[in-house]
Amino acid sequence: MIRIEDVIGVVEKNRPGADIDLIRRAYLFSALHHKGQKRASGEPYLVHPIEVANILAEMRLDEVSVSTGLLHDVVEDTLVDLDTIRSYFGDEITTLVDGLTKIAQISNLSREKQQAENVRKMVLAMVTDVRVVLIKLADRLHNMRTMQYLKPEKRARISQETLDIYAPIAHRLGMGKMRSELEDLSFQNLFPDEYKKLAKEVDARRPELEAILEKIRTTITARLHENEVPFVAIEGRVKRLYSLWKKLRKQRIMIEQVYDLIATRIITPNDKTYCYLTLGVVHDIWTPVPERFKDWIAIPRDNLYRSLHTSVIGDGGQPFEVQIRTQEMHQIAEEGVAAHWKYKESKLGTREDDESLDELRKTVEKLLLPLVEDTQANDDSEDFIESLKLDLFPKDVYAFTPMGKVIQLPRGSTPIDFAYAIHSEVGDACTGAKINGRMVPIKTELQNGDVVEIMTTSNSKPSRDWLNYVVTSKAKNRIRHFISEQQRADSIDLGRKLLEKESSRFNVAPKKLLNNDGEMRRIANEYGLGRPEDLLASIGYGKTLPRNVISKHLGAEKFAELDPENRKETRISTGVKAVKKLIGLGEDAIVVKGVDNLLTTRARCCNPIRGEDIIGYISLGKGIVVHNKRCKNVSQLMVNRDRIVEVDWAKSEKEEVQSVRLLVTTENRNGMLAGITNAIADIKTGIRDASANISRDDRGLIEVTVEVFDKKHLDRVVSAVEHVAGVMSVERVNA
Repeated sequence: MIRIEDVIGVVEKNRPGADIDLIRRAYLFSALHHKGQKRASGEPYLVHPIEVANILAEMRLDEVSVSTGLLHDVVEDTLVDLDTIRSYFGDEITTLVDGLTKIAQISNLSREKQQAENVRKMVLAMVTDVRVVLIKLADRLHNMRTMQYLKPEKRARISQETLDIYAPIAHRLGMGKMRSELEDLSFQNLFPDEYKKLAKEVDARRPELEAILEKIRTTITARLHENEVPFVAIEGRVKRLYSLWKKLRKQRIMIEQVYDLIATRIITPNDKTYCYLTLGVVHDIWTPVPERFKDWIAIPRDNLYRSLHTSVIGDGGQPFEVQIRTQEMHQIAEEGVAAHWKYKESKLGTREDDESLDELRKTVEKLLLPLVEDTQANDDSEDFIESLKLDLFPKDVYAFTPMGKVIQLPRGSTPIDFAYAIHSEVGDACTGAKINGRMVPIKTELQNGDVVEIMTTSNSKPSRDWLNYVVTSKAKNRIRHFISEQQRADSIDLGRKLLEKESSRFNVAPKKLLNNDGEMRRIANEYGLGRPEDLLASIGYGKTLPRNVISKHLGAEKFAELDPENRKETRISTGVKAVKKLIGLGEDAIVVKGVDNLLTTRARCCNPIRGEDIIGYISLGKGIVVHNKRCKNVSQLMVNRDRIVEVDWAKSEKEEVQSVRLLVTTENRNGMLAGITNAIADIKTGIRDASANISRDDRGLIEVTVEVFDKKHLDRVVSAVEHVAGVMSVERVNA
């Protein structure tokens, strides 16, 4: 177990002259207030802040950061408040601790919304002072290293959050080493079976790969000496498990087909000329792979990363990647912004930043400002998280305006993304685009180096179809906002007509009710709505029944007296029950919270099964369409939040059998179909259909339809199939 003196030793080594007394005071304060607290492992809680402080010390951060690492949990997990921290340690540390402290639990918010609000708070704080996120990353890294003591569901939730938010933030800040460890630890906790299987496969090949790497190092060393090209070091590595797993899944290839399974890194003195000389030597030794050369020195990535990447074919046809960078570039590639965090020696709280810190702040602002702009513009917590994930996606496409301005966009971006990146009004008015002087469809995927010219007209408006083509959060949010406003206006108009019609049935003068602003506002407030327009929109969306509005207006006794149905079951409700029975859902399979007698249907695109997280969407003519929350179409269909309703699986004593199709990709060899069907039969699961084909790239494609009761049952089936020798991947197939 690490001791505070070990941490202080690292600080003294990396930052001579640091205020060690501040660190000791922070340690004693933390030890006092965390006294008696235990971690899930049973060890004293103080171990965690000390480990976090040590990670920060090894990153060569200042004593303020290390002290904050020791104090980062005291406000959240003890009775200490921010005023106490301020009185002991001043404003600087208090601001950092505040940025790291989670918002107090709000009982009426879901876990997802609370997570989103805490991430939002951190994102806002880290632009003011990047140390907030550096300390948070150190905190998350130590927690990920000690996840084995938590329950599986909590491990999975924290690991998914790490993979979605914190590893991409580390990437955005250029912290390659931190990002890599976070991703691999998340992979290990989220997909333990796949992790073990892949680790076993790589370990079996490791001696052979290490031998190849040693031979490559020897060859490069000799040729660089021969050509009198100086170098500092030559390193070799086998591709990280998470990165390898992602590539195998995405491209559906075998491990032998991965070009960068092994890689060599050549580090040169701090002159980029040596990088290009080294590249020439490498290409003289081995044949380069076309389209696999990237010059991140000439055009650096937006996260500060600079390096030359080339893939070559080695002896015996073994492909491998070569990375070439200077010592300075290597340090930045490993540590990102943390590599530049320096302060002049001066008193605490009155520090003056040197030139490198000024440059760092400009860089951090450039890297993180888009995140904050989206945060400030997005009031919905769930949309904020989705926007944040999009903004954290690696930006690898560099396109140009006709005037030569570089526009950086995520992979897969289209001219519409390009237009919105220039200006929101340009995106709204976009009608077409030219790429490299040629007219192209606006859904064309942009490539590095494209020159893009956007065509606009003053009366053009965004189209809902654009959501199928754009990938940037700015474009998605702008299009969604336009569609939402348009749908809201339509819904208010429809709601007014429906209420007028229902008023006439009860002999209520429609105009008298609609023009009575006070009465309409009173009824709206009873539904938790602010304005009469909100009430009309709710009626138009189908969330509020117009007869219920009339009931609130007339009162229960008068309403019953005038009700044309006279409390009898309507033909509509009878029809709803009949349709439910006909399509086999059962009246209570899915419950719409707060509303009775609404038709619910399961979306064909994701076909949700019992136990999965679901969400309802009001669709004209189809009632409530229920989607799996992870459905790829949810983000597009749920543009307008007013059309979302809460749905849940009803309790049922009778197990409901549902058919699910699985697509299994396998090696092309005899016996695969039999092995898969036997594995399914062994766990007593029914099979309705099974078929096998061969893909163009000589893999087996087996489609099997199984009968399952719920998500847990399906997970057992998928796990059983994945353990069959020769199975490469298992995917659920929907209509």
